[in-house]
Parts: sequence; structure tokens; C-alpha cells
Amino acid sequence: MRGVLVQWVWQCDTIGVVPPMPLNRLLLATALALPVTAAGQSLDLARDLAKVELTAALDHPRILMPAKRSRLLMRERERESLRWTQFNLLIAGKVDMPEKGFAYSLYYVASQNKEQGRKAVDWALGPSGTDLRQLAIVYDWCQPLLTEAERTRLTAKLQAALEKAAAAQDFAAVRNRVLAAVALSGHVPGVEEKYVKPVLGPWWEKTVLAPIRAGGTPIDPKDHYALFEMLHVVRDNFDIDLRETAAKHFTTLPVYHLMSHYPAPFPAAENEYRVPLMKTHGEPDLREAVRSRAAALAMVAYDSNSQEMQFLQGWLIQDRFLMRSAYGIPYEFLWANPYQPGLSFHYLPNIFHDPVTGRLIIRSEWEDNAIWYFQAAGQIQLFEGGEIHNLKQEAMGKPLMMGNTVLLPASLSAQFSIDTTEPAHYYLIGLKPDARYEIEVDDEELREVTTDHGGILKLDFPASRKAGVRLKLARESSPKPA
Repeated sequence: MRGVLVQWVWQCDTIGVVPPMPLNRLLLATALALPVTAAGQSLDLARDLAKVELTAALDHPRILMPAKRSRLLMRERERESLRWTQFNLLIAGKVDMPEKGFAYSLYYVASQNKEQGRKAVDWALGPSGTDLRQLAIVYDWCQPLLTEAERTRLTAKLQAALEKAAAAQDFAAVRNRVLAAVALSGHVPGVEEKYVKPVLGPWWEKTVLAPIRAGGTPIDPKDHYALFEMLHVVRDNFDIDLRETAAKHFTTLPVYHLMSHYPAPFPAAENEYRVPLMKTHGEPDLREAVRSRAAALAMVAYDSNSQEMQFLQGWLIQDRFLMRSAYGIPYEFLWANPYQPGLSFHYLPNIFHDPVTGRLIIRSEWEDNAIWYFQAAGQIQLFEGGEIHNLKQEAMGKPLMMGNTVLLPASLSAQFSIDTTEPAHYYLIGLKPDARYEIEVDDEELREVTTDHGGILKLDFPASRKAGVRLKLARESSPKPA
């Protein structure tokens, strides 16, 4: 167990550098880098986008498969890496792949095996081919295999699926539309203006930026994979890094994603899984666990230079978590880069506290048997002894000790005592959000403190400190006489 738990200090200037961009898209990139609000958002993303013509300029494949990635996949095949060997074993063994369009297309890109590529095309043209995301991938990755008649049929099928899905506003549906529109760029006039620009402008502003400005957490961890597929496609084709519209929020995202998994792995038949936060108890959904790991892999693939991503890579590269199932191995093979070095996550501070949103995650240590506390968006959980407990702050009757960190519920915060041997961190939870309190510690002057957006107050005490602490809401200033 680490002797001292240190709150993570976010470095917000580590966003990765994007490649040089065409002149017709330089305007937007400049606008995104110009004056921003305190929260790091572009002043008017919709206005900036209105000035830019969106045209996917890349040849096929153009979604999720830049030249650098396709070369890595081919090299993995030539070297018969562990990931390729497992993927090839399932395909050669005719195992039923849950996502046939995605799996067979990926195998074709890596191996140039036309037989498997034709399986992807046949799936897409057949009655089972209804998933818009997979249809876009087959259309994009298997272009060399399409006859003119097949291209015409698949183009029409993609257009019809796009129209049918045009109203849905959730992350997965929006991601699907972006992928399909980019795949169709150059084949269907105006498809980017109709389906991509509204996403990058009004939808992104309403769904992501506005909640961030309000101190919210707009992106559920379950949506992280869909988000990063969309981010990859937008940057690869339009040289737009949407993270720059909320730089601080996206800088902290990789560590938040890592910390939002339970400490204890789940031992499945094919491999061990790290299980992301579950809102309901019971057996974990292993497909959710696959998508969560895939999201982390896609994050590192998007920006491998930042320190946050390097910690995430260090958390990912243990082979016992390598996904070997028919559902997981295509994602593992597509995104994992075993040659990318990472930092050991054991050096990552095991407290994540974001005062802007009121999110708090604490691990007592980095071992699998750690105690884990999670608080975000009104949900509070404790993981201890392999069990998940949903908590209510008002029902917590005693402090929760986690190493040198103490969680103190509001019911016990009005007056308490400290007696430290080492530096200690107290998190007072369940207080009024964004409120001023008066705090008095023995032998110290009365001072005023402010809780964060989640009603959390963090107090640090030095080693060998013994004192009483008193806390009360600050009285509002009296109104000035007229």
C-alpha cells in the first residue's frame, strides 16, 4: 500500500499535435485554437464550422484505418503476434463472429485474404447486414472487392440506413452517422454537410460543451468507445481535434476512465476482464467490459504522447487482460499497440478528484484487493471484499478509512477530531454544493472554504497533528441598505 495518497494534478497542456492540415480546413483549426472560455471551450463552434467546407479527402480506407494503422496490422500478421494468432485462430476455425462485417473486413485489411473480405461484403449485402457502423466499415475497407453493381447497392443501403437513423441523438447513433457519411464521401454529394456538420456544430455544442460549462459530466463511460471512434474519424479526415474545444475535460478523461473500473478483475474462461462501473449489481456484462477496454485502447491510439495516456497504456499492456473472445479480439487487434511504451499505473496517484464536476474516485491501493469509492453524477458506490455497495450519503454513519484518506459524511462533519501520524487527506462529502463554509481548527484562525460542485470539501492535515475541527455554513452577507 502506498504510504501517502496524493491528489492527481492535471497537466492540461499535453494535448497531442495533429498533422499539417489542408488550407481549406486551416480556418476551423485556427478558430478552435483562438480565444476560449475559462472552461476551455471554443467561443462559437457552430459559427466556426459554418465557414468550413467538410470533404473527406482520403482514399479508401478512410475510417479508423489510417496508413500507419494498416501497416501495424500487417506487421503484426507477419510477426505472428499473440493478437494476430488468436484472431487468425478464430477466423480459420470458422468461429461465429458476433460482428461479422467488422471482423471479416478487419481480417481482409490485415491479410488481403479476399475470401474473408467477400464474407464481409456478402454479409453487408444480405439481410443480416443492418448495423450502420459495420456497413460503413465494410463499404470503406472492402472497396477493392466491390463490383460496380455491388457498390451501387451498398451505397443505396447505406443511404437508406442513414436516413432511418437520422433522428437518434445518442453517442452510438451519432458515431454511426459520422462513420457512414465519411465512408460515402465522394460517392454521395453533400453527405458530409447533411450528416457530419450538424454533429460537429449544434450536437457537439448541446450534448458535450454545454453540460461541461455547467459543471456536468456529459459523457457516460459506456459512451467512451463510440466517442473515440468518432474523434478518430473526424481528425483523420478533417484535421479537427474536437478535444480542443474542452481541453481540460478531455485531458483528465483517460485517468477518469481508468479509475472508474473496479479493482478486482473478473476471471472469464477466455481472459480476465477489468469491469467498468455497473449501475446495477449482478454478473458483469462482458461485452461492456470489452467496449470499455477497446475505448481505452482507442484513447491511447489517438494520443500516445500525453502523460495521462502513457499511464493508461501501462494499465493496458498486461497480457492477462488481452481480449481473446470472438467479440473482443477484433477490437484488441485493431487498436492495441504492444510496441508503445507505457508508464506503470502504480505510480499514478490513486485519488481522482475533479472539483469542477464533483467527481471523486479513491482506491486504497493499486492491488486487486483494494477498497474503491466512486462518486459522480449523483451515484455513490463502494467496492470492498469483492462486493459492490450502493451508498447514500445520509445513511453513512461512520467515517470510511482508505489508507491515509478519510471520507467523512456530512452528518459527522460539524465537529470532529483529527489525530494524524502521517499527512492525512479528509474528504467531507454530502455538503451543500458550491457553498461557503466557515472552518475552525484548534490553534488556527477561523477561515472560509468552498465546497465543490458535488458538495465535497477536501482538507489536508500534516503529520503529527492533533486537533478538533468545527465546520458550519457561512452566513450570507447582509444586504446593503438602499
